[in-house]
Amino acid sequence: VQLQASGGGLVQAGGSLRLSCAASGRTVSSYAVGWFRQAPGKEREFVAAMPWSGGTTYYRDSVKGRFTISRDNAKNTVYLQMNSLKPEDTAVYYCAAQVVSARWRPSGGYDYWGQGTLVTVSS
Repeated sequence: VQLQASGGGLVQAGGSLRLSCAASGRTVSSYAVGWFRQAPGKEREFVAAMPWSGGTTYYRDSVKGRFTISRDNAKNTVYLQMNSLKPEDTAVYYCAAQVVSARWRPSGGYDYWGQGTLVTVSS
């Protein structure tokens, strides 16, 4: 599966952005999609994830209540709506996918990665 992330940009603290992750190449319904981010000088970290077929969504604690992951099946696209952005949300954001299995975990084990999209939040 190929992933194309987009939607990053520069926004002031308190603002909003919506990231998109368009998937192609295979039937995506059997996959789970996650969003990760990597700030300068830091390790990549999990942000949010969900099975493409729907169901439970997962978030890191620092974004709960501010970020929402969702998908549009007709467009084969997963979104990350980011509200109340903070300067510490500044990072390159990546989307990733893995086949859902009995052992899948939201925060790791992804096989397919898109290119990153930069989110910069100014104070």
